[in-house]
Amino acid sequence: MKEGFPPIADAQATVLILGSMPSEESLRKKEYYGNPRNTFWKIMARLLEFEHAAIYEERMGILKNNKIALWDVMQTCERQGSLDSAIIDSTIVENDFVSFYCRHPNIRQVFFNGTKAEKEYCKRVLPKLSVETKGIEYLRLPSTSPAMASLSFEVKLLEWSVIFAVK
Repeated sequence: MKEGFPPIADAQATVLILGSMPSEESLRKKEYYGNPRNTFWKIMARLLEFEHAAIYEERMGILKNNKIALWDVMQTCERQGSLDSAIIDSTIVENDFVSFYCRHPNIRQVFFNGTKAEKEYCKRVLPKLSVETKGIEYLRLPSTSPAMASLSFEVKLLEWSVIFAVK
């Protein structure tokens, strides 16, 4: 079983970015988007104007300062390798979003980093949420994973810039 990370968020967060489950490299490094071929940090660096190779704690602080929270839909799952397609659906345990939204009531937008995160959230999380969270806006963005090589960095950057257009 693979086990994900706790959320990176503070009480001021208005935006939540959700992945599915950390990659093998991320789990090894104990860092969100730890695979250097994943474009997440390069995209955030361009959009928020910081050095993408900054130390992890600094990158986390920059997200928090911009009212952005980071988490994954899955708390645990069984998977060989890092691909979402290798996740065994029957083993998925989702994170506790009811408690998360109680602790972070200012979240107004949720952006999914790829299709699997959106699919599992809609299937496993959305039905459990209360009426107070029904006003949250959701949008799936293209995965920043190296497995999503069909889109160029520039196209991904453009698509991800919507986070700051609606913030």
